[in-house]
Amino acid sequence: MTNDKSNDLGASALKGLAHPVRLRLLELLDHHGPATATQLAAQTGENTGSTSYHLRILARHGLIEDVPERGKGKERWWRSRAYGFDGDRFRRDPKTADAAEFLLSDMIRQRGTELTRWMEESRTTSRPWIEAGAHNHTALRLTREELADLTREVLQVLDAHHRKVRGRDEETPDTARVIVHFDAFPVGLGEQDSPE
Repeated sequence: MTNDKSNDLGASALKGLAHPVRLRLLELLDHHGPATATQLAAQTGENTGSTSYHLRILARHGLIEDVPERGKGKERWWRSRAYGFDGDRFRRDPKTADAAEFLLSDMIRQRGTELTRWMEESRTTSRPWIEAGAHNHTALRLTREELADLTREVLQVLDAHHRKVRGRDEETPDTARVIVHFDAFPVGLGEQDSPE
C-alpha cells in the first residue's frame, strides 16, 4: 500500500487485480524484482501467452510498469509499482465487494506466507541483517484524528524510502529485498455507530 493517492486503485483496477494469476505475478515481482513473461511463466506453471496477457492487464491498471533499459529486442521486463486502495469503501459497494474481499484475503494470506518464510530464513541470516529489521506490536489508545496522523506519517516515511531506492538494480552489492508490512486499525468498534 502507498500513501500516494495518485496510486490508489479504482474499481476497475481492483477488479482487474482480483485474479489468482495476477496476484501471484505481482507477488513474484514484489519479492524477486523485475522479470519477463517467460521467467514468470516458469515460476507459476502458466504458459507465456497467459502470463503476457495477465501482465498487460496489470500494466493497464498501473500496477506494474515496463523496465525498458532491461529488455533486448522483443524481450520485455516488468516491475511492480506501489499502490493503495480503500478496502472498506470497496467492501461496502455490492459491485466491488467480492473483488475487495478476495484481494484483502489474499493480502492477509501473503503476509502470513512472508512471515513464515522469514522465520525459516532467519535461522541462517546474518545477525547484522536481523538487527537492522524489526518486529513490533504496539497497542495505543488514540482518537480517530491521531490514528489518521499516525497512518499518514508512517506512510510518508515508507513512500520516501520507496522513491529513494525505486530504480536500484537487483545486483547492487550489500542490498536485500525488504518486505515492510504496516497495519494500523481500531478494534472493538464493529458494533458501534460511527460518523462517516
